[in-house]
Amino acid sequence: VIEVRPSMNQIDDLMEEIQLRIEQEERILVTTLTKRMAEELAEYLLNHNVRCNYIHSDVDTLERIKIMDDLRQGIYDVLVGVNLLREGLDLPEVSLVAILDADKEGFLRSHRSLTQTAGRAARNINGKVIMYADKITESMQLTIDETNRRREKQLAYNKANGITPQQIKKARNLSVFNTHEEQISGSQKAYIEPEKPNIAADPVVQYMSKAQLEKNIERTRRLMRDAAKKIEFIEAAQHRDELLKLEELLKEKWPV
Repeated sequence: VIEVRPSMNQIDDLMEEIQLRIEQEERILVTTLTKRMAEELAEYLLNHNVRCNYIHSDVDTLERIKIMDDLRQGIYDVLVGVNLLREGLDLPEVSLVAILDADKEGFLRSHRSLTQTAGRAARNINGKVIMYADKITESMQLTIDETNRRREKQLAYNKANGITPQQIKKARNLSVFNTHEEQISGSQKAYIEPEKPNIAADPVVQYMSKAQLEKNIERTRRLMRDAAKKIEFIEAAQHRDELLKLEELLKEKWPV
């Protein structure tokens, strides 16, 4: 569901919507046009006792991964960002996506960007998108029409197949980028994609010398950084988890 609301008093209106979601233990994404706006809005929300953080391109890539995981864990209720559609987010807990200055035409407010950003709320049964704007641009209208078309198609499919929508819930210990999830619908579970094999899970690692283990740690760290530079956040998160396991093993076998 997409609503268009006037930009006047948009922050006050947003605060009310945020409080409603917090009471339901749901998460909120807010997208702004500039890094400065993201930082200032996050600071404003923090000053009003809202657990919040921001991400943009100046925030270290791995720190962004941690912040988004913290959002899932409930450490934060609100995440403010500039280009959230790039982040590869899988956040079924997000029930509200607020788009500030939705009528400012440009890359971040193009039909494609708006549609992808609005889609961040699609995995929550209470999902809602609020566009704050003083006029409805062509991009906004196309996004609204496309979202309504998809929703009507989904409702028709559910009705034809006797499906009652259920909220998707991911285990809290899973990464925001993890493909493993369970859908609460009786005893049925969603398909779980097999994990990629990694060096940390290889029994041979247990028998490596200290030098060999340190070499693999450096290799994994390099792979993690390379993936992060390419904006491959899922791959970067996998390498990060593997790196932590290898470093833990090194400390266990050769404590400082």
